[in-house]
Amino acid sequence: MLGNFFYQFYSEQLSLPPQVSIYLSLATNLILVIILGFVLFKSLRYVGSKFLHKIVLKTKTSFDDLLIKNKVFLHITRIVVLIIFLASLKSTLIEFPLSLKYSERVVSVIIIFFSVRFFKSILFTIKDFLREFSSFKDKPIESYIQIFMMVLWMIAIIASFSILTGKSLIRFLTALGAFSAILLLIFKDTILGFVASIQISVNDTVRLNDWITMDKYKADGNIIEINLASVIVKNFDNTITSIPTYSLISDSFKNWRAMNNSGGRRIKRVVMIKVNSVQFIKNEEVDHFKKITLLSTHIEELYNEIHIYNNQHNIDKSLSINGRNLTNLGLFRAYINAYLKQHPKINQDLTVMCRQLAPTPNGVPVEIYAFCMDKEWVKYEQVVSDIFDHILASVSFFNLEVFENPSSTDLSKLKLSN
Repeated sequence: MLGNFFYQFYSEQLSLPPQVSIYLSLATNLILVIILGFVLFKSLRYVGSKFLHKIVLKTKTSFDDLLIKNKVFLHITRIVVLIIFLASLKSTLIEFPLSLKYSERVVSVIIIFFSVRFFKSILFTIKDFLREFSSFKDKPIESYIQIFMMVLWMIAIIASFSILTGKSLIRFLTALGAFSAILLLIFKDTILGFVASIQISVNDTVRLNDWITMDKYKADGNIIEINLASVIVKNFDNTITSIPTYSLISDSFKNWRAMNNSGGRRIKRVVMIKVNSVQFIKNEEVDHFKKITLLSTHIEELYNEIHIYNNQHNIDKSLSINGRNLTNLGLFRAYINAYLKQHPKINQDLTVMCRQLAPTPNGVPVEIYAFCMDKEWVKYEQVVSDIFDHILASVSFFNLEVFENPSSTDLSKLKLSN
């Protein structure tokens, strides 16, 4: 055996005292094992880098490339070297049974922890591989990996304590049961996150790259990561918001995914019209409004309908208020409807309307409700701005006024006029 060989060499060949020979033999054996282990590790690394990399480059699948990326073969090399080192301890520490006992325990624990890292690299390889498929790109795979790793680390720690103390695994599991209440308290957030991750995945509540808004956490952006403890949102102002995973179940938030998958992004905005600018259309003004291309047919039909109705009911039109009448606000709403109906960026398969809401102290709200086919933020805002530029510029053609609070300039003009 290796240990006896060096002992005999020092004691018989060099005629050293037995006690000195034992320690010199131990030191020699340890140095030799460490050198051999280092050489073996470097040799395996060299073989891996030269031959495995060549094989990986020739294969069509990307899975083996990901194995290299996540250092799976490096972890295998470490475990192999440690197992060989563990096997050599018996011959190295043959004269030191107590040291052999504890050394084997320590090395066994190190092997366990490197094995956990090996399984972690395998899981990350699987995660990266699944991300290449469109059906998995928006799934919270990190959450499942964290759950598995948490269980694996707990098993590794319990097994390590069992090995280091020499106690049976059953006794540790029994003690763990006694501390279960304390563990539940310590891992409360982790357990809640675990439950939330499962519910989010099963119910398809959120996915990676979903745009969400959550006022409670001032989140307004795209989800870039979903893990066991938190959901990471990159806001549109390039800040990062971390939301507890469980909050996506217990609190309310808005997910814009359905909008992205639909036929358009909603436009819902009002123009406030001054009440005192709303008036009836006089007969002599009808021809003027007929010149508006989008309204000419509508006015012709509606004016004839109103004229027939008033004649049939003998309405006294000496006062404009009697009978049915055209109003400038009604024509303005009809014009907006016609304008939206012919707009190339408005989805005509979804709701398109211009409606009047209840009057307010700031005037009469005229609301535009439609869906823009361009859902991307910048393009959407350009379309909305173009539409309202046109609408605001059109108000004066109907002898209407947009309500706005008086500015300092308005007050100064009023003062000068007085």
